[in-house]
Amino acid sequence: MPPAQKFNGFPKEAIQFYQDLTQNNDKFWFEQNREIFDEQVMKPAQVFVVELGERLESIAPNIVADPRRDKSIFRIHRDTRFSKDKSPFKTHLAIFFWEGPRKKLENSGFYFQISTTSLLLAAGLYIFPTALLDVYREAVIHPRQGDKLIKAIAQVKQNSDYKIGGEHYKKTPRGYDADHPNAKLLLHNGIYAYLEDSHPKELHSAEFVDFCFEHFKNMAPIHQWIREVMDQNE
Repeated sequence: MPPAQKFNGFPKEAIQFYQDLTQNNDKFWFEQNREIFDEQVMKPAQVFVVELGERLESIAPNIVADPRRDKSIFRIHRDTRFSKDKSPFKTHLAIFFWEGPRKKLENSGFYFQISTTSLLLAAGLYIFPTALLDVYREAVIHPRQGDKLIKAIAQVKQNSDYKIGGEHYKKTPRGYDADHPNAKLLLHNGIYAYLEDSHPKELHSAEFVDFCFEHFKNMAPIHQWIREVMDQNE
């Protein structure tokens, strides 16, 4: 656990670290600058996870906000086994708060990513686990659950800054009616709301927790719909 302290924003040194890492993405440079990463990136990130996690409990009571490395805070090391890009390190900070009994990324939750120039916030499930894809599809065409999803999306999209992601397939899945009113949602293999923008002025201040929470709260109806559907199949 991080030391007891208050989050006062991500320091400018954290962004500078990722800018420098982008230009020097190798193990030697990282080891030479590991102390900067630990002090200017990881320590504030851990406190951020704790404080934002406490806020998220009001909209997601069983949220997991674990400040340990490779829990809510993603590892900085890239998995290069299947990639042509062999750069060893990610050039962004990624954090995930999740709710549900499955493995971390198989649950719906709230995703945070900060890079050298942009902020990404998202709520929902990026890719449904294979076992839950049919559960999602049956909910989409269900008169009550499908209607609730339509209303959740409409509620989120009241704010024009938010987009809905997860559409993946070109054709309606076999066995489903392409003329169903919700057929477009059957093209998804995940569903989430997201916002991608430049760094906000709150980034370097304590107000950044409130800033992120307000956006997550606005996007929460999709997360809550997924939880309601999945709760019936756990």
